[in-house]
Amino acid sequence: MKQETIIIGAGIIGLLSAYQLASAGQPVVLLESGETGREASWAGGGIVSPLYPWRYSPAVTALAHWSQDFYPGFGDRLRERSGVDPEVHETGLYWLDLHDEEEALAWAERHGRRLQRVAMAQVRAAVPALGGGFARAVFMPGVANVRNPRLLRALREALARMANVRVVERCPVTEFVCEGGRIRGVRTAQGEMRAERVLVAAGAWSGELLATLGLVLPVKPMKGQMILFKCAEDFLPSMVLAKRRYAIPRRDGHVLVGSTLEDVGFDKTPTEDALDSLRATAVELLPALADAEVVRHWAGLRPGSPEGIPYIGEVPGFEGLWLNCGHFRNGLVLAPASCQLLADLMLKRKPILDPTPYAVAGRLL
Repeated sequence: MKQETIIIGAGIIGLLSAYQLASAGQPVVLLESGETGREASWAGGGIVSPLYPWRYSPAVTALAHWSQDFYPGFGDRLRERSGVDPEVHETGLYWLDLHDEEEALAWAERHGRRLQRVAMAQVRAAVPALGGGFARAVFMPGVANVRNPRLLRALREALARMANVRVVERCPVTEFVCEGGRIRGVRTAQGEMRAERVLVAAGAWSGELLATLGLVLPVKPMKGQMILFKCAEDFLPSMVLAKRRYAIPRRDGHVLVGSTLEDVGFDKTPTEDALDSLRATAVELLPALADAEVVRHWAGLRPGSPEGIPYIGEVPGFEGLWLNCGHFRNGLVLAPASCQLLADLMLKRKPILDPTPYAVAGRLL
């Protein structure tokens, strides 16, 4: 079978791009240098919202809003197709002691998003485990988190059931096959592969791939570390966020606390300093966690990009080469809209959103 599209990278963006294209009848081969869904997409918290949505550009906001509205139904459909529940868990989100609370409320009113001030007595009644050091809160109901390892597994299983998809793991791409100014395929550890189109969805590693063509893509790794506790299932009923750190409840009582933001290249080794810092955050937010065991501590590499605006579209001067990368902290948040838009552009359908802000032209260095 001739492959219409080769996708490089099997994180959330690569998997969901493959899912969208394959669902439209396109043959796809998905190449992953390691294991499917084991990098940034696995390492994140899974909040289906930017941490501070009012601080982002309209470009990020447009993708986020489309994706947030899409996720609940998508989780149900994916469970039916894969047999794996991605656990889209609507808990709402409390922001505590915001310095720009007025801007947040004004933004929400402009965009028709529910965000309201809540008296601290009401917050403490709703979240009894919350620490005592907070004076003000705003709450957005309906905000969900998705259990990202299960979302990735569900997508992988759904793709495995599609006859027009092939997933090849442990297959790093070394360079592109370029003939007459057009990208014709890739060279890999397992040999040369050809296709009509090649999509780079390799997260923090996308810039290194583009560099083999002499292109400078301003996407770089930004390390983030997380810790995981196991608590009672009703310990934390809602997500809470303060001082750029957050606690996220899973349905089974696991609570994630994150995250750091470190510019240290491709080093994703968990550190004791970060563990101590995250534990301190956990105890400040939820004092009972002082006596809880850290079940796991890990790090991932986010694909940092200017303003967090992803690159979605064809690369000028390299016909057949496409990008869907550079989502920074919001890969899981923005994935549904990003991958739908990418498929719309590739298949020449009417795009769900204006693609101009995400176009590659003029954004390479």
